[in-house]
Amino acid sequence: MADRSSALLPSGLTVPASRSERSSTRFRRLLDERPYVLAPGVYDPMTAEIAMYHGFDAVYFSGYSFAVGYLGTTDMDIYSSTEIADGARRTVQALRKFQLTMAVGDPDQGIPPRRLEIPPLVVDMDAGYGNVFNVQRTTELYVNAGVAAAHIEDQVTPKRCGHIAGKALVSAGEMVGKLRMARAVADDLGSDMVIIARTDGVSAVDAPETTRGLDLAIERGLRYLDSGAPDLIWAELPTSGREPAIRFAEEVHRRFPDARFGFNYSSSFRWDKDPDPISFEELGELGYEFIFITLAAQHSASLGIARLFRGLRERGHEAYVTLQREEWAEPDLPTKSHHFFSGVPYHQHVGKAYDAGRLGADVKEDVPEETRV
Repeated sequence: MADRSSALLPSGLTVPASRSERSSTRFRRLLDERPYVLAPGVYDPMTAEIAMYHGFDAVYFSGYSFAVGYLGTTDMDIYSSTEIADGARRTVQALRKFQLTMAVGDPDQGIPPRRLEIPPLVVDMDAGYGNVFNVQRTTELYVNAGVAAAHIEDQVTPKRCGHIAGKALVSAGEMVGKLRMARAVADDLGSDMVIIARTDGVSAVDAPETTRGLDLAIERGLRYLDSGAPDLIWAELPTSGREPAIRFAEEVHRRFPDARFGFNYSSSFRWDKDPDPISFEELGELGYEFIFITLAAQHSASLGIARLFRGLRERGHEAYVTLQREEWAEPDLPTKSHHFFSGVPYHQHVGKAYDAGRLGADVKEDVPEETRV
C-alpha cells in the first residue's frame, strides 16, 4: 500500500495507508503472508509502542500481563471484562497516536520521520467472564476498541492461568456456544475479528470427559473446529517439550489439513534450561502461525527496573548516571528521550497548525545542551 497524508500531520508528512485498514483485516493478511506472526507480550500502551517501534507484526496483551501491570496481582480472573477492554482500547489508541508522533520525528534534533505500521493487537478474553451473554458484551467491547483478535479458553469461571494447578473445564458444548457467540457479535458489527479457541485440556484436573491429557486437548480442538467458529486453535501446553506441540498439530491436521494454530512461547517455562528449545521457524512449519510470548515485556521491564533500584540503594546517584550512559550509548532506543518518545515534537508542530497556546514549534526554551533529552 502507498503512504497517505493525514490532517493530523504537518503538510508533506505521511503515514502508511494501512492506517485506514481494519486491524483484524491486517492481522488476517499477515497470517496469510508470513510463515508465522510473532507477537511479544505487552502490558500497557508504552510497551506496545516499543514493540511497534521495533517493527513487530503484532502485539499480544495477555490477561496475566494485565493482572500484573494493572492490579499487581495474579491471573485468576480478578479483573473484569470492562477493565481489560478499556486497557485494550487505550493501547490501540496509543498505537495510532504513536504512528503520528513518529511520522514527525524531531526536526530540531535531526531525527528524521519514521514510517511505522500499526501492529494488530491480540487480546486475552479469558473464559469470557461468564456465560455467552458476558461473551456477547465483551466481544462488542473488543471490536469497538479496535482489537484485531481475541482468544477464549474452555476453563470454568473464575479461571486461572494455564500454568497454575487446579484447572477445570466447562463442557465442550458450552465452549462452542461461547465461540459461536463471539463470531456472531463480530459478524453483526461488520468485523472480521479473528477468534482463537484455546483449550486447557492437556493439564486440566476436572472435565466432563473421561479422556485426559493431550488426547483431551486434541479432541477438544477438533470439536471447536467442527463448529466453524474459530480461526485458530491453541492448546495450552504444560512444558517446553516439542513432542506435544508436534503431536497436537499432526493429529488436528489429519482432519483439518488447513488448520492454523496459536503457540504460547510461555514465560512460565525455563526455555534457557531446555537443551533443544523449539524454534519459531519450526513452529511455523508445523502450522503454528501465531506465536506469542505472554509476559515478554513484563519480565524484561522488571529485570531492568530491579537492577536500577538495587543500584540506587547500593550506589546512590551513580546508578542513575550509569543508566543514562547506557541509554544514550544505544543508537536506536527511542525511550532514552522521553520527550521524543511521548511525542513532544509532534505536539509542538501540530499545535502551531491548530493555534494551540504555548504549543507551537516556535515556542522554545534556551537550556544548556547537557540538560536536553
